[in-house]
Amino acid sequence: MFEMNPNRRWRAIPLAVSLCALTCAAPALGQTAADPTPTRAKKSDPKRPSVSQAKPTSPNAMINLVNIMVEQGMLKEGQAQALIKQAEDDAYISRQAAKDATAKADEAAKAASTAAAATNPPGTRHVSYVPEIVKRQLREEIRQEVMAKAKKENWASPGAYPEWAQRIRFYGDLRARYQASYFPTGNDQAGAANFNAVNTGAPYDITSPYYGPTYDATQDRNQFRFRGRLGMEADLFNGFTAGLRIATGENNSPVSTNQTFGNNGGNFSKYALWLDRGYLKYQTFGDDLVLSAGRFDNPFWSATDLVWYKELGFDGFAVQAKHEVFEGFTPFAVAGAFPIYNTDFNAGINLADPVTGAPTKLASHDKWLFGGQAGFASKFSPQSAFRLAAAYYDFTNVQGQLSSPCFVISASDVCNTDLTRPSFAQKGNTYFPLRSIISSAGNGFGTTNLYQYFGLASQFRPVVASGQLDLGHFHPVHIVLDGEYVWNTAFDRQAIAAANPWNNRGPSSDPAVSGPFNGGNQGWLGRVTVGHREIKHLWDWNVHAGYKYLESDATLDAFADSDFGLGGTNLKGYFLGGSLGLSENVWTSLRWMSATNIAGNPYAVDILQVDLNARF
Repeated sequence: MFEMNPNRRWRAIPLAVSLCALTCAAPALGQTAADPTPTRAKKSDPKRPSVSQAKPTSPNAMINLVNIMVEQGMLKEGQAQALIKQAEDDAYISRQAAKDATAKADEAAKAASTAAAATNPPGTRHVSYVPEIVKRQLREEIRQEVMAKAKKENWASPGAYPEWAQRIRFYGDLRARYQASYFPTGNDQAGAANFNAVNTGAPYDITSPYYGPTYDATQDRNQFRFRGRLGMEADLFNGFTAGLRIATGENNSPVSTNQTFGNNGGNFSKYALWLDRGYLKYQTFGDDLVLSAGRFDNPFWSATDLVWYKELGFDGFAVQAKHEVFEGFTPFAVAGAFPIYNTDFNAGINLADPVTGAPTKLASHDKWLFGGQAGFASKFSPQSAFRLAAAYYDFTNVQGQLSSPCFVISASDVCNTDLTRPSFAQKGNTYFPLRSIISSAGNGFGTTNLYQYFGLASQFRPVVASGQLDLGHFHPVHIVLDGEYVWNTAFDRQAIAAANPWNNRGPSSDPAVSGPFNGGNQGWLGRVTVGHREIKHLWDWNVHAGYKYLESDATLDAFADSDFGLGGTNLKGYFLGGSLGLSENVWTSLRWMSATNIAGNPYAVDILQVDLNARF
């Protein structure tokens, strides 16, 4: 830059002061120079082709080109929208960069003029000159500064979420179900005892001619049911993840989130939501090591729902580890500790100490599940794999304990082992009366007012073997073979029979005397599935068929499948069904299940389920 005074004298002014030259810079960064606006409208040229009105034109050449490619069928609408958004975002960034650069140049020019005026005599005139290479360098520096700011503050793309929001993922699913339950003739309604209703309510007077709470075993039922789940998972820092999920449900059942329409009061009354998941997870070495705490999905791999229902959530702590030792072969292991029941600090009423007579509380009776599993996954072709695992589970303190002799003459009386009864049960396990009731005048010397709770007659330490063979030679159509076997190693037939079990007894020649105990401790399930492994897209499909055999005390009935036989153990029978994709992440499914009791009173049920599912 040079200055000229009236005496025609020239002298150099430092180049740093000449930033005002940017006000005369080339067109905005990232834009092309537009034609000058005419002073008057031109008459239309009949020879000039007109612009198609099928798609509004855009000042951005790339957007116009994309629209033309869509019209010609060269691009799909979704792909075009993605390209258009990218072009609009780039144009937005360029406009912001140019705007910021112009503002900075104006400020610099003002500063330069002020400095020059302060150091030069009055009347001095200034002529700006900056080499073109310096202009380009300054423009690039300002552009990079603007881009960095745009990326940090997230205004580079107006539709983008802040950085913290991008680490949160929402997901969910919905299911509408029609369910029909068909009971054949010959079922024994009196033998369908509902031990869960007794143990979670008032004790049952076993001398009453009324049979007490029972499951429906004779009347066909039609139900419309709904399930909705909404979850959130947030990626934290350094490998930590947090998650929450809420779900529908008629009650706090651990194995079902179904809500039957018209239940819980009916008349279109509102339904409850439950906290279904809530966990903190830590992953390291990719996902080779995962530590979980809270309420989370089943950490153990199960090929079927023979032992664990697929919707069951686990409370507690778990460690999952795996490592690919060579290509296609990955051993894995799982271990965990899970509190099943934790005694309330104020459990029970005050009892009189048998020695001192002072008031005392019932003894605590916490229940735990400890489990471990080891196995391997082998991929022997790009689309085919084999997985095998063995697990051992130890259910601690779940077996009922016979009480000390106690006086019982009303439903409000308490005995010292009442807390050993299960807090949730379906049906199938073997139960026995918990209370050792003293015969007295208050209960007609053992003929009236014998109010009882019921406890599990067996201990449970099952061993489970699981396997799956996935044959993908016709990918995307697969043939999948699933199998699972369970054996309760803690089962003691003689001890159970000596405890005078209340159910799972065989026929007797004397109607006044119950038959011998005929429950069991083993179970297995086999299934074959043909079709797409997962239904995600329109016309994806699969069909399946299988057979299930699960004896009374092979595993805890509380955590078994809640659909087959209307839930629980002591069931055998077949099942079949299929699914069909109706749209992206929308599908329908149909399932038929036929179940019959293995031991005890006659019971059978056939179930039809028709579902409409969606995930998001």
